[in-house]
Amino acid sequence: MVRRENFLTSEGLTKLEAELDLLRRVRRPEAAQRIQRATAVGGTVDNADYEDAKNQQAFIEGRIRELEEAIKDVVLIPDDRKPSDRVEVGSVVAVTNPQGRTQTFTIVGRTEADPAQGRISNESPVGRALLGHRVGEQAEVDTPSGKIRLTVVKIA
Repeated sequence: MVRRENFLTSEGLTKLEAELDLLRRVRRPEAAQRIQRATAVGGTVDNADYEDAKNQQAFIEGRIRELEEAIKDVVLIPDDRKPSDRVEVGSVVAVTNPQGRTQTFTIVGRTEADPAQGRISNESPVGRALLGHRVGEQAEVDTPSGKIRLTVVKIA
């Protein structure tokens, strides 16, 4: 398995650690108790409550593994990072599209990406295309409808 760096802000790391702690301390024991109750009431064969509890436990264990892997591969984006003259992970970048519409994106790691909030992953097509560009330069992005050019107008 190829390990990928997981860029996170300190806030993002804190959220992941809190979720992991909740899953380990609260949700995992709750799932185990639910399995015990379902087994005691109806055994394990043809018992919908038991099957549901096992599915819940499997989901919790899978999420714990995901979070452990994400945290293990963290590269922190410094809270006090200084703006660069090039787009990098952690940059807030304003771009214009060919129609002259301006959009602002914050380049974050895959775990914190939320395109609806303007937080795009460094691994997304737009994020990947913008990385390394300076103000005034154009980045070419492959989209399903063809290539588009975005012009970097500001980096913070």
